[in-house]
Amino acid sequence: MVTGLAWTQVGGAILLAESVATPSKDGRLTVTGNLGDVMKESASIAYEWVKANSSKLGIDPAIFDRNTIHVHFPEGAVPKDGPSAGITIATSIVSLLTQKRVAPRLAMTGEITLRGRVLPIGGVKEKILAAKRAGISQIILPAKNKRDIDDMPEAYVNGLEFHYADTVDQVMEIAITDQPVVNPVKF
Repeated sequence: MVTGLAWTQVGGAILLAESVATPSKDGRLTVTGNLGDVMKESASIAYEWVKANSSKLGIDPAIFDRNTIHVHFPEGAVPKDGPSAGITIATSIVSLLTQKRVAPRLAMTGEITLRGRVLPIGGVKEKILAAKRAGISQIILPAKNKRDIDDMPEAYVNGLEFHYADTVDQVMEIAITDQPVVNPVKF
C-alpha cells in the first residue's frame, strides 16, 4: 500500500493505493475505487511503465503474462480523478512485484509519462497540508514543483522532508527500500 496525495474541492487528501497480483492467463490490469477516466489512464501508464522497465527493476517480465495486477483505491464512495497519482500507482505495483517495502511515513504526488518522466502537478499547498494532518514526514514531488515549496510559508513545510524527482527511476530510488514486505509472495 502506498500513500498518494490528492487535491479535492474541499482541500487536500491522502489517497491510498493497494496492489495485489492474482494468477491468470490473460495478464491484465484491473483498477477499482470510483475512478475517473484521467486516473484510469494514469494507472494504465504506470502499469505499462513498470512492464517496460521490469528487467531493470528486478522483476521477471513473465509475471505480467501469468498474473492480473489489481490496483485498488479504498473509500470507493469518494470519486477520484486526475493525473497526479501516476507515481503512487507505479510505486505500488513495483513494491508488489519486487516484494520490497515502501519507505515509512512517505507520501507522493506526480504525473508520469510512458517514458518515465515525472510531470508537475497542481494543488501543492493543499496536498502538503493533507500530508501533515496524516502524520507524513517525507514527500516526493515532481522536480518542477520545487518552486512551489520554496515559495510556501515556513509553517506549511516545517517538519517535512521533500524529495524531488524528474523521472520515475528517481521515485523508485527514494520510495522502494531493500526491506522485504511482511509475508512475501513468490511469483
